[in-house]
Amino acid sequence: MKKIFPIITVLVFLSLIGLIFFQYLWIKQMHIDKELQFEERLSIITATAGNDLVEQKGNLSPFDSKKNNDVLSPLNGFPLTITHKFSRDEIRTTIKNAFQIHGLKETPFEFAIGPISMIGEQILSDNFARLYEDTAKNKSIVYPLISPSGSISEGVSPEELLVVVVPDFKNIVWKQMSWMVIGSVLFTILIFAAFFITLKALLKQKKLSEIKSDFINNMTHEFKTPLATISLAVDALKNEKVMQDRTKTDYFSGIIKEENKRMNKQVETILQAALLDKQQIQLNLKTLHAHDLINTAVNNMKLPVEEKQGKLEVSLEAENDLILADEVHFTNLINNLLDNAVKYSKDNLVIKLCTQNINNHFRIKIEDNGIGMNKETLHRVFEKFYRAHTGNLHNVKGFGLGLSYVKTIVNAHHGKIKAESTLGKESCFTIDMPQKNITSPED
Repeated sequence: MKKIFPIITVLVFLSLIGLIFFQYLWIKQMHIDKELQFEERLSIITATAGNDLVEQKGNLSPFDSKKNNDVLSPLNGFPLTITHKFSRDEIRTTIKNAFQIHGLKETPFEFAIGPISMIGEQILSDNFARLYEDTAKNKSIVYPLISPSGSISEGVSPEELLVVVVPDFKNIVWKQMSWMVIGSVLFTILIFAAFFITLKALLKQKKLSEIKSDFINNMTHEFKTPLATISLAVDALKNEKVMQDRTKTDYFSGIIKEENKRMNKQVETILQAALLDKQQIQLNLKTLHAHDLINTAVNNMKLPVEEKQGKLEVSLEAENDLILADEVHFTNLINNLLDNAVKYSKDNLVIKLCTQNINNHFRIKIEDNGIGMNKETLHRVFEKFYRAHTGNLHNVKGFGLGLSYVKTIVNAHHGKIKAESTLGKESCFTIDMPQKNITSPED
């Protein structure tokens, strides 16, 4: 799994990069093709508009000019041109109709009409001169305006040209492609999102697999010791000398009983964690004096602290110790915090427990001078099955469920818990339990 996981990640990542690269090439080529199609359509539109102007002009008499000075043109001996016969607005309307016929109704354009030679005059739209100079951004089409037979005698100048310019045509092409580009980008983002979600899920599964292995190892170790002790005690009870000695029989029977209780306690811890997972834990909430429950937990921990030759300093300073809590679970969470302090202790163990009233909350602080925690451990200390690395310290037992249980129970009581620590020096756990609108059970 350790070797396959990086290979899968790299292969999928390279596939995504390749997909993006080829999509880029596809969009780029599609844009080029769209530009060529647009240019072809613009040529057809210009030709259509030019032919319409030529056809309309051929149907007009020399004196049908829309310009006052155009009536003099025949007298000068020159054939009438488009510029003599039509006004600027009429030409624009004709070109606009050609755009509409070919499906480019909203496309902006500018135009110019006039002869190549100096004879006659030109008609230019307002922005034509400026746009025609900027050929990099704009697309221009030049179409010669001649009669179908190409004869000058029919009254049409063969040298007259129609020039149509579409400004910023590349952006127009991009707008036509916008839905395809947006769709491509959107689905690429979705693929990337799916990849990272899958990667996150795989990392989580990998982490759960490691936690599972650690849990099985811890559980095996926790059960192996009492089972071995029970096995030795049973073998001892089979000895005839022991069987005849009531004192020794009671001694070994007591060992079996204690080890059995120890195994039951471990099983209960695992079952309790399973219930917490399924959110099936039931709290029997009552108004209780927290100091009484804390004293019960402290009495339970006196012997383990004495075995470590340590000190347990208790300072119950809170004037109001009434809380709404489950007696069993609240006592257990104090037990777990004190037990955790003992487990991760070093020489000259000192545990300090104090209580305070702060802003309608009952605060419990448990400090120790143990091995402390680094930043990673502090961040993950309330995770289920997580156990801090203890370096050369190999006597720490448990499944990594204690602090996870504490966190869950505090949350179930609508309280808050915070952990602070300095590696190699100390750790401090602070619990705030709500007290608002709680009245004494005697009231």
